[in-house]
Amino acid sequence: MFNVTEAKERALRERMARLGIQEEDLEERFLRSGGPGGQKINKTSVAVRLLHRPSGVEVRCGAERSQALNRFLARRLLCDRMEARREGARAAEQAAREKIRRQKRRRSRRQKARMLAEKRAHGVRKAERTGRDWKPWATDL
Repeated sequence: MFNVTEAKERALRERMARLGIQEEDLEERFLRSGGPGGQKINKTSVAVRLLHRPSGVEVRCGAERSQALNRFLARRLLCDRMEARREGARAAEQAAREKIRRQKRRRSRRQKARMLAEKRAHGVRKAERTGRDWKPWATDL
């Protein structure tokens, strides 16, 4: 179907199935590609644009002079993008969990004292900007 070996085509089908990409969900269009290739490239539509409707991911491929090979490469590129998107979501979830864990962690006495000293110093700087006298014991600030 794609002018590649049977093993490569089978591997692509398995990868698409693993990622949940079905042929019915793909919208395929053929475009004219530019670049080297001469009159053949300029007159025929060999570049491929694939749109995965459920996710909205779009890829374009016009790397080769063969439309069949560009179709194969576009599907492979789509799989790469879907995997990257999935891994990005996993990394974001992991980062959020780590952030919450760090926030809940109890600070050492020394760290807490340093943080409070920095807050006090910041309050003094803010009070100086407004022209008010800063009194650490005043509660009506």
